[in-house]
Amino acid sequence: MRRVALDGPLIVGGGLAGLSAALECAPRKALLITPAPLLDACSSAWAQGGMAAALAEADSPALHAADTVAAGGGLVDGAAARALTDRGAETVAWLAGLGAPFDRDAHGRFAVSREAAHAVARVARVGGDGAGRAILSALVVAARAAEHLDIWEDARLLALIRADSGRVVGAVVERGGRRVEILAPAVVLATGGIGGLYAVTTTPAALKGEGLAIAQAAGADILDPEFVQFHPTALDIGRDPAPLATEALRGEGARLVDRDGGFLLGADAEADLAPRDQVARAVHRAVTEGRGAFLDTRRAIGDRVARDFPALFAAAMSAGIDPRVSPLPVAPAAHYHMGGIAADTDGRTSVAGLFAVGECAATGVHGANRLASNSLLEAAAFGRRAGRVAATEVAAANGPRLAPHIGAELTAAALAQLRQGMSRWAGVERDASGLGRLIDLIDRLDADAPGAPALAAARMVAEAALERRESRGGHARSDFPDTNSEARHTRLTGAPLPAIPKKTAA
Repeated sequence: MRRVALDGPLIVGGGLAGLSAALECAPRKALLITPAPLLDACSSAWAQGGMAAALAEADSPALHAADTVAAGGGLVDGAAARALTDRGAETVAWLAGLGAPFDRDAHGRFAVSREAAHAVARVARVGGDGAGRAILSALVVAARAAEHLDIWEDARLLALIRADSGRVVGAVVERGGRRVEILAPAVVLATGGIGGLYAVTTTPAALKGEGLAIAQAAGADILDPEFVQFHPTALDIGRDPAPLATEALRGEGARLVDRDGGFLLGADAEADLAPRDQVARAVHRAVTEGRGAFLDTRRAIGDRVARDFPALFAAAMSAGIDPRVSPLPVAPAAHYHMGGIAADTDGRTSVAGLFAVGECAATGVHGANRLASNSLLEAAAFGRRAGRVAATEVAAANGPRLAPHIGAELTAAALAQLRQGMSRWAGVERDASGLGRLIDLIDRLDADAPGAPALAAARMVAEAALERRESRGGHARSDFPDTNSEARHTRLTGAPLPAIPKKTAA
């Protein structure tokens, strides 16, 4: 196996979190690896709504933090939320300085829109619904020009390497069909979410939670894996992944209705701006009851939809639906994972030498239900922090290293079975019977592909969902519809270090 030794951090993942971390490592040398070309196969590039930040005169970081805590179902870490929102304006300014073309008003100020569960308009957008790709494009340009940064756009993470002390000291990756051992003083995981575990998702299908499984196999703790956010308005047009109808449409007055025109959440003008978990359940029930669910933009937005929301307009028209004339069919889709690798606001995990940022991390800012458009802010703000801290890590002294755990690969047919099972039994609404069937399916698939990271990630979601006998935030149990009086986290401990054989006397 080829071996590469780095003087600085290894960053795994080329989305907004990974690139932000990589840029902030300077002047320390760093290597960023991603299995696909930058801008491909990462959720950051697909984000439509924008970046939440206290930019308006009527707003403040404290109010933003309060909205974040209120949306999170009792599981948001208030200090982490404030650490995030305090950096909102400076993060937007940093990205704008790198060339991110945020929309501006007539006075040159950042234009902001309102999304669900935000008390005020605070979501900075780009081109109406093109924020993610535009922001990420600016970072890609900066990363390619950075002298301290090397980039491999054809390398896939297989395992983490640990010293016998338990510290992560590198990774095994696959590049060009060959395995490469990379030794580094720090590894930053920015591997994205788990949307690809679901048959109906708005995220790239390549994101299957493998970073979570690989981190846990290396000893890292996992926090709240059962909490999956389902975006209530994915276009129901038979595409995989499903095109997204950004929440900003409802922020501008678009309404959710059934096929008879009845409001799904009530006639009140604010009803459709409830937290995402509530809206997703209303849409899910309308679909399963046969009433259908539709997003009607005609009255509130009208002909402006083509100019102000070009991504949504193009997707709808490609399916033969003109939103200026007809309501858009929608359904909930797996969109964001609130759970992940337990990490602090600097990205530190429970394992020395290992950092996690972005959607693969659980820093405490999202709780049981992510506040809309906080994810891009978290990826950039905490990604920057993690990059700075990881760049100060010193390489571990040479010594014994544990054999890395490398799981099997799922076949395409097995992955399809898993995705169908996850959508059916670990979707918007769950119960013990369905979750038990899902775990049985995972067991059967694991017999043919032992230790496959995608299966390990799916098992975390299913088993934690089965154990959480309540409904809270994005986790809804039809057999346990009430919310417990005490909010408790789920914490899965990482794999222990293998026992060291004792020496026997001669």
